[in-house]
Amino acid sequence: MKLPANISDQVKLALQEDIGSGDVTAQLIPQSATSIANVICRDDAILSGVAWFEEVFKQIDNTTEILWNFKDGDKIQAGATLCTMSGNSRAILSGERAALNFVQTLSATATLTHTFVKKIADTNANILDTRKTIPNLRDAQKYAVLCGGGKNHRIGLYDMILIKENHIMAAGSITEAVKQAKILHPSIKVEVETENLAEFREASKAGADIIMLDNFELETMRKAVQENNGKVILEASGGVDINTVNDIAETGVDYISIGEITKDIKAVDLSMRFELT
Repeated sequence: MKLPANISDQVKLALQEDIGSGDVTAQLIPQSATSIANVICRDDAILSGVAWFEEVFKQIDNTTEILWNFKDGDKIQAGATLCTMSGNSRAILSGERAALNFVQTLSATATLTHTFVKKIADTNANILDTRKTIPNLRDAQKYAVLCGGGKNHRIGLYDMILIKENHIMAAGSITEAVKQAKILHPSIKVEVETENLAEFREASKAGADIIMLDNFELETMRKAVQENNGKVILEASGGVDINTVNDIAETGVDYISIGEITKDIKAVDLSMRFELT
């Protein structure tokens, strides 16, 4: 899994937000004091965010040493020690919250993604993320999705064309919207969101590369898969949760996009504990 290129920028913003003009509480500790600290995971989880954690302390004090017991993508059992740190006490205390925030958030996305991936393991479908991400953490969360075994949809509005209901209304029809997409951006894949079989058939005839079946009933989805017969990639979306995802996958769609894995997450419970010296 390739790490995003903007980790340093994301961490810099997080530290500016948290430390601001200086950590006035950490100043209570002697400047020369050193400590050893352990990061404990209190939940079963899939780890994600190691590079962000390390970048926090690199920016605060790059002499801080971090020894990891796990790597991104590993399954973690509740009670496990993720890493042991040693270094300047003030630096560890000042970076604690920002570092843990990154790991608990990204691990939450990885963990929920993995839960969905396991649910459809006996099918040929894949779990996709969406653009429903935490602002300024899109690259980070999409990396976390990969850690959990999912796949990335488009990164933003610039790398793939997704023609939705409002685009269709503004363009006049699915056919016209796809036509313009192919003229303006011939090298970019075109996906069309459809809400019924008639729209699905029009999108297919118009030459869409990917067709989204949005909130289709299962039987209608099966019919679309049968009619498509592998012609274009089919993506199911809408009404997907952990109880419905396997039934949707069994219809034969290629992908299932789920906003929940990036926007409806519960942070993994982490804590940092200093050792007595």
